[in-house]
Amino acid sequence: MSLYQATASAPVNIACIKYWGKRDTALILPTNSSLSVTLDQDHLRSTTTSRADASFTKDTLWLNGKEEVIKPGGRTAVCIEELRRLRKVAEDANSNEPKISSFKLHIASYNNFPTAAGLASSAAGFAALVSSIAQLYSLDKVLSASQLSLIARQGSGSACRSLMGGFVAWQAGQLADGSDSLAVQVAPREHWPEMHALICVVSDAKKGTSSTSGMQRTVETSPLLQHRINHVVPQRMKDITAAIQARDFPTFARLTMQDSNQFHAVCLDTEPPIFYMNDVSRALVQLVVEYNRAAGEVRAAYTYDAGPNCVIYVLQKHVKEIANLVVRFFPLAETFKDPFALFASEKIGELAVPEGFNSAVVASFPAGSVKGLIHTRVGDGPRKITDDAVHLLDAQGQPKPV
Repeated sequence: MSLYQATASAPVNIACIKYWGKRDTALILPTNSSLSVTLDQDHLRSTTTSRADASFTKDTLWLNGKEEVIKPGGRTAVCIEELRRLRKVAEDANSNEPKISSFKLHIASYNNFPTAAGLASSAAGFAALVSSIAQLYSLDKVLSASQLSLIARQGSGSACRSLMGGFVAWQAGQLADGSDSLAVQVAPREHWPEMHALICVVSDAKKGTSSTSGMQRTVETSPLLQHRINHVVPQRMKDITAAIQARDFPTFARLTMQDSNQFHAVCLDTEPPIFYMNDVSRALVQLVVEYNRAAGEVRAAYTYDAGPNCVIYVLQKHVKEIANLVVRFFPLAETFKDPFALFASEKIGELAVPEGFNSAVVASFPAGSVKGLIHTRVGDGPRKITDDAVHLLDAQGQPKPV
């Protein structure tokens, strides 16, 4: 008896030019284009196993071992049904294709990082789900990553950018049906492998205002958002694309920080205002700004999504310096894993501050205010996994303990 199963992993992406606001909430069509860096799956990833079987009585999804409700017409159901429809088209066109589109699916997904804490879990999760089912249905052989991004977008807008590695733009598009609102790769990771990222986990709690509800309130009430959409983002997209292609870090960094600031400004301009950053978040901004001032050049860029966690983009040669500063001023609650062995012979947080750095600029916080520090880098797109040990479903189609 054939086993119809596929496993894929997909990466987190962190936007430099932010997506905030939808022109169509059902199709998840954005009010503006956006651009992100795909992060390395060796450190942050969602892994999903999908299986089709005639014995299954309903589509079932488990996230981190817990069964999730698949609501009819909901985002997960929409992605599954669109992939199932495309599989049925392939079966109708080729009588030799196994008729598995009529089978129900069991899907198990696991994130190796906190869910719903502002770490782009939904982006990685829906990218992994779409990639896994696309492999199961052999759609990955006939559809490009951009075409699959049209489906992932309907699960979570930013998920479309996790269908590719490197530096990825989500083109807002103009058509009402969303067929031109898709992801395209600006540059592969091999173009700028020196790009690294430090994620300062300020809080891994579930955020108070979800991105979905928050952005719609902003669309409805913020005059500043309209200025951003019409006059700011189009030029920033052009400028940051040129900076990436030229590997111009200072320009990339300035645009990234400016756009993060403006995103949180439109949240503040929302009625009632939305606060995703907290006092620790703002102190980390001060740290990066002072680090750049003392260096006499822009060496690091902060950015914040819809949460308090700080992502710092920095070239590989400066990671050690900025990582040490973060831990020196914000002693961690969790041990730094140091995946690149930067501190093999020294202790993080105990190196001297850079010459000219004014320590008085950074507000003091108690140990554990930054819970953890994750060091990663630009990474690749979804991976097809064939190792049986990594599959998340057991012989009966139930989730394995993880």
